[in-house]
Amino acid sequence: MDVEVFSFFSGLGLLDLGFENAGFNIVFVNEYDKRFLNAYQYARRNKEHIPIYGYSDKDIREYLLDDVWKYSFPSYDNRNGKLIGFIGGPPCPDFSVAGKNTGKDGANGHLTSIYADLIVKRKPDFFVFENVKGLYQTKKHREFYDEIKRRFRRAGYSLFDSIENALEYGVPQYRSRLFLLGFSTKVFGKKTECTIGAHKKYNLNDILKMPWPTLSPFVVDGKLDCPHGIAKDLTTQYWFDMNKVETHPNGNDIFGVKAYDKYKSIPEGATVGKSFKRLHRWRYAPTSAYGNNEVHLHPYKMRRISVAEALALQSVPAEFVLPTDLSLSLKFKMVGNGVPVLLSQGIASDVMDVIQKIEKGGTNNA
Repeated sequence: MDVEVFSFFSGLGLLDLGFENAGFNIVFVNEYDKRFLNAYQYARRNKEHIPIYGYSDKDIREYLLDDVWKYSFPSYDNRNGKLIGFIGGPPCPDFSVAGKNTGKDGANGHLTSIYADLIVKRKPDFFVFENVKGLYQTKKHREFYDEIKRRFRRAGYSLFDSIENALEYGVPQYRSRLFLLGFSTKVFGKKTECTIGAHKKYNLNDILKMPWPTLSPFVVDGKLDCPHGIAKDLTTQYWFDMNKVETHPNGNDIFGVKAYDKYKSIPEGATVGKSFKRLHRWRYAPTSAYGNNEVHLHPYKMRRISVAEALALQSVPAEFVLPTDLSLSLKFKMVGNGVPVLLSQGIASDVMDVIQKIEKGGTNNA
C-alpha cells in the first residue's frame, strides 16, 4: 500500500529521518524557519529522495486556507487507495517546565492548536503528534491536551498516547517525549489496535538497575575501562566511537573554554547540576537540552561537547552533517530540539504495524 507522509514543524528533520528509516515516504516538508529548512536539505544533500511536494517555509496557518491547500496539493483528495499521514511536533517550550511553561496561550502553545486544526480540517488517514511530557503530566496543561484529544475523537480518530523514554529505544540519552497517534476510524475501523512501544530495545526499569558508574575523577585523556553488566550501546563513548566524532565534519564545532578552573573541578559523570554537567563515557547522557544555561562537558576533554557529539547523543547517523555557515548556538539548538532518531523510528514502526494489519485483513470494525 502506498503511504505518503506530510511533515510539519520539521525542524532539522530527525523525526522525519526515523520515519524514513521505518519505510515511510516523506512527500512534503514544512518548516517556517528558513535556517532550519536549509539545514534539513543540506543534511540530506547526498540522498536521492526529494519530497514530491517539495519543501516549504510557509506559516502553517496558510495551509488552513482552502485555496492555498488546493494549489499546493491538487490531488490530495484523490487518494486512490493510498494512505496519507501527518507527522509533527509543534514547538514545545510553552509546555516545558524547563522552558517558558506559559501553556496554550503562549506563542508556541498556540501552534499546537493550529496543528490540531489542520489535522481536523484536512483529515489525514493517520497522524503523529509529538511534544514534551509536560503537556500530559502538568495539571495546568493537561486540560488543554484532553480538549485536543476530544476534538480528534469527534473528527473520527482512534487515539493512542504514551510517554516514551528514548533510552528504551537504544538512544544514549535519558529523554522522555509524549506521542499521540491517531488513526481514522473510516480507514482503520472503530476498534483499531496500536501498541506504542512494541519496538523497544530495552525496558527502562532494567536499564536503571544496571550497575552504571556514577562519578569518576576527571583526567584529561584518562583511560577508563567499560564496566561489566551495563548496556554498552547506551553509553556516550559507544556512540562517539561509532560516529567517529573526532573526524566528523562537525567535530570541530565547539564552544571555547571560558571557566577553565570550574571545568577542571567537575568530575566525570557529574550531571545533576543546573548548569555545567560533565558526561560519563560509560553512561548515558541526561536530556540534551542545550540552552537555559545548561552546558554539557566532554567526559575526558577540557571542553564542551561538539556538535558532532551532540548529534551522536541523538542517535543521528554519522553521515548526517550540518552546514558550516550557521552559528554554534543555532546548531546546538537544532540538534537539541529534535526527536532522537531511534525513538522516532520505533514510533514509526508502531504506526507501520497498524498499517500492515489493515493490508492483511482490512478494517477492524468487529
